[in-house]
Amino acid sequence: MNNQSTPIKEIDVVITGAGFGGLCMAIQMREEDNDNFVLLEKSHDIGGTWRDNSYPGCACDVQSHMYSYSFAPKNDWSKRYAPWNEIQKYILDTAEKYNIRPFCRFNQEVTSAVFDETAGRWTVKTTAGDTYLCRHFILASGPLHVPQIPNIKGLENFKGHVFHSARWDHDYDLEGKNVVSIGTGGSAIQYCPEIAPKVKKLHVFQRTPAWVLPRDDRKYLGIEKTAFKLIPGWRKLHRFRLYWTNESRVWPMFHPSVAKSLSQIAKTWIRFQVKDKTIAKQLTPDYTIGCKRILISNKYYPMFNRDNVELVTDGIREVKENSIVTQDGQERPVDCIILGTGFVVDPRQYMQDFELVGAGGRQLMDDWKDHTEAYYGTSITGYPNLWMLIGPNTGLGHNSIIFMIEAQVQYILNCMKAIEERESDYMEVKSQAQESFNAKLQELLKDTVWSSGCQSWYQQADGRNTTLWPKSTWRYWLETLNVKKNDYNFTRLAQDQMGIDYSADAQAENARNAETADSATKKPTRRKRTSKKPATEPSAV
Repeated sequence: MNNQSTPIKEIDVVITGAGFGGLCMAIQMREEDNDNFVLLEKSHDIGGTWRDNSYPGCACDVQSHMYSYSFAPKNDWSKRYAPWNEIQKYILDTAEKYNIRPFCRFNQEVTSAVFDETAGRWTVKTTAGDTYLCRHFILASGPLHVPQIPNIKGLENFKGHVFHSARWDHDYDLEGKNVVSIGTGGSAIQYCPEIAPKVKKLHVFQRTPAWVLPRDDRKYLGIEKTAFKLIPGWRKLHRFRLYWTNESRVWPMFHPSVAKSLSQIAKTWIRFQVKDKTIAKQLTPDYTIGCKRILISNKYYPMFNRDNVELVTDGIREVKENSIVTQDGQERPVDCIILGTGFVVDPRQYMQDFELVGAGGRQLMDDWKDHTEAYYGTSITGYPNLWMLIGPNTGLGHNSIIFMIEAQVQYILNCMKAIEERESDYMEVKSQAQESFNAKLQELLKDTVWSSGCQSWYQQADGRNTTLWPKSTWRYWLETLNVKKNDYNFTRLAQDQMGIDYSADAQAENARNAETADSATKKPTRRKRTSKKPATEPSAV
């Protein structure tokens, strides 16, 4: 922590998180000719989850041409499902293309954000000791950035090597080692088949089996890449087809009887892939397909036909200095433990040390004590001009989250425009609008596969699903296309204490950096918007 006194920096918008969401928000602000923002990132570079996850076999489970911005296409994706390094390069290239780096402040983890309703400002503080005063505060940190470390007796005493899949140690040589992989989620089903041929013995510890479906993966031919480049309409048609193919996958989730029929087909697939009938049975879930996240891999099930791979379904009793003991008393010698245990996805846990104070001193962790909720996953009652990306109930299990991010970014920009149009300082979603919205969502979720009886990370401990959007993605886009202004309160302050055209340090630094970079890339310097709002008496508009 920097204890030196630093000047308070005034800025129109503070974005926290430089992954796909924060980057999209920054790009679209620039496209709106508003360079009056900063992007605060807790790590050293742009990329989010694709910067952090570099384990063997790491790849996206959404097709490359869908897992990318609609406004920034990439014609030369190498495969239908891109590996992590190609996605990360796409993110970095896109940031460069739109000149976002001058607006980034790295190694700046946000520790608190407090709203002052008399001034219409958020005070945002970081671990570096910087303080920002902003009109809009945007949370774009996403839910997949805090590794879930299991509480296993004796793990701290293990003398071998331990690391989480999201913090993969590439310097550690797995060749000839006895390795334990704990967890069988989206990461483990990718890295386990990659390391199995290298290790002496791989013990895959499974608590609950997952439905793993085949991946229709292949490399793109050179002629296809050329066609995507020379015929934009062909690439758009390809993306259009992928979108609707993915979207069709959600319908069984809305109809559990259909999903149960698909489960029978999936069981046949497991028996076909795994030679040992006992292992095949252990790998077969007892819940309806879709209740937990569906995984895709062509390598996971065949991996269990290897002599050096063991599926372990007994729970762990304890970890000793050089071994693991299961509940049945069996002790296995271990050199390395890999934690494929996913992430802390409940914001009440990964945000518990983050002070977020809204109007009247209310605190988000108190408001979310029983459950997390928001209005279209973007705005929260009691927190004016606070915007979220991939907030509660906007996650997906069937299509590209980038589609949802773009819709949310456009919605937030429209909300900002609505404030300007009404000559207001801030807007806040009405409590009855948020309550009604979430009541309808939860009612829709009751009849889906996601509520068919299993326990998944989609749900809180009480069973309430606070993660998934229970409709088609095109419905989300359509419902957020326009701002329902009657669902918000608009407030105008007596004095214009928060204009948009600042002369503060942060904006001056942005202007210098952006103009230099824009000149180098032959981009025109972007104009800054100025507020036309006169000072008036306080009122609710």
